[in-house]
Amino acid sequence: MKILFVCMGNICRSPTAEGVFRSYARRHAPSLDIEIDSAGTHAYHVGEPPDPRTVEAATRRGIDLTDLRARQVSDDDFERFDLIVAMDRLNHATLLDRSPPEHRERIRTLLEFAGKTPADVPDPYYGGKKGFDDVLDLVESAVEGLLAEVRHRSRVR
Repeated sequence: MKILFVCMGNICRSPTAEGVFRSYARRHAPSLDIEIDSAGTHAYHVGEPPDPRTVEAATRRGIDLTDLRARQVSDDDFERFDLIVAMDRLNHATLLDRSPPEHRERIRTLLEFAGKTPADVPDPYYGGKKGFDDVLDLVESAVEGLLAEVRHRSRVR
């Protein structure tokens, strides 16, 4: 199972989701074969590490994001990933516009897995420290439901 988390620049929300979900899956489903990645709909920060405030907030919760580097969503991602998880409705719409029609059902929003629809994970980039902790809280609220979806899809294959 291959999962791609997507936000706009791939330096705050989607790397947070990648790191949190990777950690959660390792603890709660170590035998599940899952590939996890993140990307941005825009190329603003390609090659850059996550925002230092993102790294700091994640580190306080035991999540290491230091090896991650931003990249932009590619056309191949729509074929390669089984599930593409957008952090908000704007990026969800952008992904749907870019996706070939046969892969649109793979595109979801993160907070759907927390039972919060429609809902967005707000971009903390222009805010203060609390915004990064809020992103972590929202991501953590969705990982259990996301893992349940991954387990279900893995059994169906």
